[in-house]
Amino acid sequence: MFELGVFFGVMGLAALWMVWSLLRRGNRRTETAEGLLIEQARREQAASDRSSYNATAMLNSPTHGHEYRP
Repeated sequence: MFELGVFFGVMGLAALWMVWSLLRRGNRRTETAEGLLIEQARREQAASDRSSYNATAMLNSPTHGHEYRP
């Protein structure tokens, strides 16, 4: 029973440390917006990929029709 108390105590301390570090991190300002620009570019590329490689686009590809002969 003692081990269970120690386990939950350690887990509680870890949770408190994570909450504290996240709250402390939210108060800092970034020096540059480079990370935000990279994230925005990746998000836009993912949206473009989702629309380019959806089921409709793949079904209309030249290799998927009845006329295709390798």
